[in-house]
Amino acid sequence: MNQLNQTDYIIFFLYFIGVSSYGYWIYKQKQKTKLDTKDFFLAEGSLTWWAIGASLIASNISAEQFIGMSGNGFTFGIAVAAYEWLAAVALIIVAIWFIPIYLKNHIYTMPQFLKTRYNETVSLIMAVFWLFLYVFVNLTSILFLGALAISTLVGADYFHPIVIGLSIFALIITLGGMKVIGYTDVIQVVVLIIGGLVTSYIALTLVSQKFGLGNDVIAGFGAMMNDAEDHFHLIFPKPGPDTPQVEVNKYLTVPGITMYFAGQWIVNLNYWGCNQYITQRALGADLKTARTGILFAAMIKLFMPLIVMLPGIAAYVLYKNGGLQNEMAPGGKLLADNAYSAILSFLPNGLKGLSMAALTAAIVASLAGKANSISTIFTLDIYHKYIKKDASEKQLVWAGRITIFVAMLLSIALTWKDTLGVGSEGGFTFIQKYTGYLSPGIFAVFLLGFFWKRTTGAAAVVGILLGFALTTLFNNFAPALFGHETILYTAFKNAEGVYEIPFLVAMGWAFVFTLLAMVLISLAGPAINPKSFEVDSTMFKLAPSATAMVTVIMLILTVLYIRFW
Repeated sequence: MNQLNQTDYIIFFLYFIGVSSYGYWIYKQKQKTKLDTKDFFLAEGSLTWWAIGASLIASNISAEQFIGMSGNGFTFGIAVAAYEWLAAVALIIVAIWFIPIYLKNHIYTMPQFLKTRYNETVSLIMAVFWLFLYVFVNLTSILFLGALAISTLVGADYFHPIVIGLSIFALIITLGGMKVIGYTDVIQVVVLIIGGLVTSYIALTLVSQKFGLGNDVIAGFGAMMNDAEDHFHLIFPKPGPDTPQVEVNKYLTVPGITMYFAGQWIVNLNYWGCNQYITQRALGADLKTARTGILFAAMIKLFMPLIVMLPGIAAYVLYKNGGLQNEMAPGGKLLADNAYSAILSFLPNGLKGLSMAALTAAIVASLAGKANSISTIFTLDIYHKYIKKDASEKQLVWAGRITIFVAMLLSIALTWKDTLGVGSEGGFTFIQKYTGYLSPGIFAVFLLGFFWKRTTGAAAVVGILLGFALTTLFNNFAPALFGHETILYTAFKNAEGVYEIPFLVAMGWAFVFTLLAMVLISLAGPAINPKSFEVDSTMFKLAPSATAMVTVIMLILTVLYIRFW
């Protein structure tokens, strides 16, 4: 059933026209100068710190957060906010230690980093891995979850037209290059934050009304904390023999304190520091601009759970107390990934259009950023190196545009009938889990490549392949081969009755053993790899303003963890 009226469509249409017109104006301004690959893929030197920070957030906060993380808020509660809050710490680490190394060595793509630091083989293997990951996991899941959310508002019959519409909107922005993406992301992030805050306000108002407290948002938040006290703890206790299955399922996804020893850091540092999709925003800037932009994004990240997770907890409380009956999915159960859309359905006319614009802004920004990264890696690290080495700048730009178009077509095909099962897995968990198959190996290769001059190319090849193999072993075969209780892990029965290791724990052990293997292999090589980077301690020195930003972020984070531990 279509829940939008004419006012909603007008607001949404104005948003669409505004973003498209601004993107076209940026594109026309750029046409006054010669368009080359560094401009198309990196917007070299033209993004300000606030544009970099906004673009990082707009590209990161997408359907997997609005829909997937809100769904996890419905199921797990505030524990899932660890992904957002520890991301702020990861961004600090990237800003201080990773970005200076990239910029000093003129790194523009992640495969280029691997070639410069290691060799061509490592670069090619990872370029192929990244392309598969970005198309088959990230791009497809963002498109599916986005279309699912919007179709809940406008009617399920419109799911496929929405898939097409989102893809076309993203293409319009993406084909203009990184500068268009970066500056339109500023509008997108403003829209998604305003729309997201409005949705959270309405969610808390609904809870307040449900408990007879009037329209008091603060009272609604208090009532929500009292009614769903179990949803306001960051750390889940380790399950025992008598733990209900529903609690075991939570622990498998968010495994208490153990995830902080390795898995959670690998997820965040790999995503924010070794990921073309993210780092691309800062690689064309100078160090001060890039660093300030990244720290600005870290500041915003602290408050994102208010927007992307809180509506899910509110939906849980309302559903638990007999609300949201008209928004339940077929079969009588509110699907977790429908929690955000269920809250949106209560917005007054006009605000529904604003919130749909916010949701669309998040989806389109992420689709555009991901497609641009796919294009960058394929064009610069595969097409230019192995297919057409003598390609002109114009040919490379067009190769990039064709790649964007093909990637989008592939994601549409995979989304059409949810071929990959994003809906059944749960959007946010799907992305984290399957990205996690590559994360341990990639992060080990980057970490040692940054800071240990002895690391060899042979060790890097082994690291990438072994990381993937070990993650597969721990995730799929270890309990059957080694038992469900060992010195390394405890496996628990999942909803299907099969013993499973929490994937963040599996990721952590895969990383540890991969790192050890790389160290042993590198010890057989020269004391200093000739391709190692020169690391100067002055590169990591912070300006007073940056130090102040880091201090404020860490203080806020400390308060949050003390309050919700």
